[in-house]
Amino acid sequence: MSETTTGVPGGAGTDVLERTRPERAGSVGDAWSTVVWNDPVNLMSYVSYVFRSYFGYDEARARTLMLRVHEEGRAVVSHGGREKIEVDVRAMHGFGLWATMQRGSA
Repeated sequence: MSETTTGVPGGAGTDVLERTRPERAGSVGDAWSTVVWNDPVNLMSYVSYVFRSYFGYDEARARTLMLRVHEEGRAVVSHGGREKIEVDVRAMHGFGLWATMQRGSA
């Protein structure tokens, strides 16, 4: 919390103390994304399996995302609030995939 003191114009030395709350990074309404990165270790079939089993994507969606990871080097695989995305990133790490989180939906 920060405090600022402002003088009152024309006042006799009277100050007003204002308290403001800083905006919290990652507040509830923020949009975050899970990004999965290409790596030299995991097979494409395994990456598709992870997307199907963890996120519940159908075969076509999982394959599309896997190919994006493979060809473009990264793919956004989920969106949501910060806490949900932190859980998703940890889960991807648990499966052995390289994943990060980023603010925003792109």
